[in-house]
Amino acid sequence: MTVCTHRNLLLLPPPKARIRCRRCHLTIQRDELRRPYCPECYEADGIRQTDFEEVEEPELQQVQYRCEDCGALITVSAER
Repeated sequence: MTVCTHRNLLLLPPPKARIRCRRCHLTIQRDELRRPYCPECYEADGIRQTDFEEVEEPELQQVQYRCEDCGALITVSAER
């Protein structure tokens, strides 16, 4: 096993806004929703369920980096 010094880091973007179907509870990112109805409800039951709720994201006090050399995820907590 080689030792990586993590000198080639890439800052990862924060998570995007997510929505949850009120019927089947499928949780996806808003930009993944290609049609105005839930794809899971439509595929399973043929129902075009359009009732979604926003999923509250916790206040992020962390930043994530990925080492491009070894692929390790590094989380750094921000102190107040």
